[in-house]
Amino acid sequence: MKLFVGLGNPGREHAFNRHNVGFMAVDAIAAAHDFPAWRKRFSGVAAEGRLGGEPVLLLKPDTFMNESGRSVGEALRFYKLELGDVVVFHDELDLVPGKVRVKTGGGVAGHNGLKSLAAHIGDDFVRVRIGIGHPGRKDRVSGYVLHDFSKADYAWLEPLLGAIAEEVPYLAQGANDKFQSRVAHALQTEAESPPKAKPAPRRKEAAPDKKAEPQGSLADKLRRWFGA
Repeated sequence: MKLFVGLGNPGREHAFNRHNVGFMAVDAIAAAHDFPAWRKRFSGVAAEGRLGGEPVLLLKPDTFMNESGRSVGEALRFYKLELGDVVVFHDELDLVPGKVRVKTGGGVAGHNGLKSLAAHIGDDFVRVRIGIGHPGRKDRVSGYVLHDFSKADYAWLEPLLGAIAEEVPYLAQGANDKFQSRVAHALQTEAESPPKAKPAPRRKEAAPDKKAEPQGSLADKLRRWFGA
């Protein structure tokens, strides 16, 4: 069995934060591969299914970022897994937005979720580093990661989450390099595709005091994934 962990903070107020892109990734995986409903387990919520023929437990700790390792440690011990069976999806300040890199082991680079994991289970787990960019100054990092993605970010975030969900069976099979290259290829293909023609706008009277959202927007999809 593989344990796929998304890092983030629980609660609707954090659902669209940059720091929660790990939660978003595992939510996208669960939605794309028809995992059963999330249920409370291991100081978090979990869903069990199969990816690439391999059994996989998806886990989102409810312990808040700073105590993520406690939740992951419970699941690791319950299933008697090795660190190499643990794959962690998390935000990465040192990668430009939309880039994904996979590595095994390494430091924590000030990431409190990774710091907690290292303290509770060790360092040699697989990390799926999802680039969110850097605000430019160290004193701005906290506010930046705990702020929602902007509307401009949707252009890369939605296809990125889709590519991760599509190619994730390779991760379950241990083909980490292939997963990384397939995600990169999918995003490059998306970027090179001609823009889709937009239908001519129709006059429609909006309902009072209600903001209309484009159908199929990232926010719309993520709210469905989060069950909001």
